[in-house]
Amino acid sequence: MEYVFEADNISKSYSKKQVLKNISFHLKKGHIYGLIGPNGAGKTTVMRIMAGLNEPTGGTMQFFEKKGEDDFGRSRMSFILETPYIDGGMTAFENMQYIRYVRGVADESRINELLTFVGLGDVGKKPAKHFSLGMRQRLGIAMALLPSPEFVVLDEPFNGLDPEGFADLRNILHEMAEKDHITILISSHILKELSELCTDYIIIRNGEIIEMLSDRELQEKCRSYISIRTDDLNKTAAVLEDTLHIQNYKVVENDELHIFEEFDKLKKISRTITDNGLTIMKLVVEEGSLEEYYLSKVGGHNE
Repeated sequence: MEYVFEADNISKSYSKKQVLKNISFHLKKGHIYGLIGPNGAGKTTVMRIMAGLNEPTGGTMQFFEKKGEDDFGRSRMSFILETPYIDGGMTAFENMQYIRYVRGVADESRINELLTFVGLGDVGKKPAKHFSLGMRQRLGIAMALLPSPEFVVLDEPFNGLDPEGFADLRNILHEMAEKDHITILISSHILKELSELCTDYIIIRNGEIIEMLSDRELQEKCRSYISIRTDDLNKTAAVLEDTLHIQNYKVVENDELHIFEEFDKLKKISRTITDNGLTIMKLVVEEGSLEEYYLSKVGGHNE
C-alpha cells in the first residue's frame, strides 16, 4: 500500500504545555481522511507541522515514502489552513495566475480548466472581494489544485457554507479523490458533512490519537440498534437467545443490551420480555451516527 504521509511519535510542546503527545499515523493514496476532535485537541497543530509552519518537538515524518525529503514532499502537496489567501482586488483568474507564478506552473490553460471544475468558469472580471464565502472556498480549492498536488490538506473548509455550498464542495472533493486519486486530509467540526465524504477517520483528543478507523468500520460501530435495559441483564440475554432466537446482540455499559436485528418486532420483544417476569426500564430504537460515536470517544459536547 502506497502511503503519502507517515508520522512516527510526533510531539509538540509550547513552553511547558504539550500539545501533541507522540502521535503516529499514516495516510494512504487516494483516501479522504477526516481529522476530528474538540477545540484544542491538536488538529491545526498537526496540519501546521505537516505544512512546515511549525517544527515538531520530537518524532519523525515521511512524505511519499521518502524519509528526510520534507521539502520535496511538500512540493507535491497543497495546504489551505484556516482560510485561503485570496486578493480581493483581483479576479478569480488573476488570483490563479499569481499562484501559477509562485508555484512555477507552466501550463496556463489549467487556470480556466480548474475554474470551470469548481464552478467559477463564468465569474469573468468580478473582483474576488464580491464573492460569497462558498465562491471563495471554491476558488481556494482551485488555487490549491493548480500545481497538480498529490495530497491536499484542508483546515475547516466547510465553515460558514450554506447547504448548497456544502454539496458543491463535497462533490468537488469526491471527484478529486476518485478521478485524480488525490489524498485529502480534512479537519472539521461539522461531522455530518464528514460522514458523507470521508473514507477514513482520525479521532484526536488532548493531543493524542485515540482511534483510526475506516468508513466501513465506522458504519459497523454506528449502525442502528434496539437498546434494552431491564432489572436482570443475564435473564434478558437468555430470553433473547432461547425464546426469541436473537443472536445478533451485545452487552454494553450500564447493563444495556443492543440488538442489531428485528427492528420491526418491538412489540413482540417487549411482550416476551415482560411475559418472562422481567421489568423493562428502557426499550428504544437508536440511530447510530458519526456524531454519537465521536461523543462517546471524546466525551462532552461537540463544539
